[in-house]
Amino acid sequence: MIQKIARRLKIKASIRTKVFGTAERPRLTVFRSNSQIYAQVIDDTKGATLASASSLAIKDKMTKTEKAAIVGKAIAENAIKVGVTEVVFDRNGYLYHGRVQQLADAAREAGLKF
Repeated sequence: MIQKIARRLKIKASIRTKVFGTAERPRLTVFRSNSQIYAQVIDDTKGATLASASSLAIKDKMTKTEKAAIVGKAIAENAIKVGVTEVVFDRNGYLYHGRVQQLADAAREAGLKF
């Protein structure tokens, strides 16, 4: 278990050296726990979160990938309300598969450009 977390943190550090969010193109980062998924749009120059969404408010009985799609749509809507249309995607060390991919695809469909 510790090795798995250490591996993800190593991948995350490698990604963060290349991915940086600016005011024009902030960073869309994803955090995935065992039961929930969270997304934030971050301007790294200011160190400020511009928009966020999570699956905590979803009370309906559905799969985790379906919840991820709803969160992807919600983060896109919240970002567009703030005036953000283009983002750089930060998968945070997770594989681009399953819930992370579902969130990204739903955000693209809702109007965000990666």
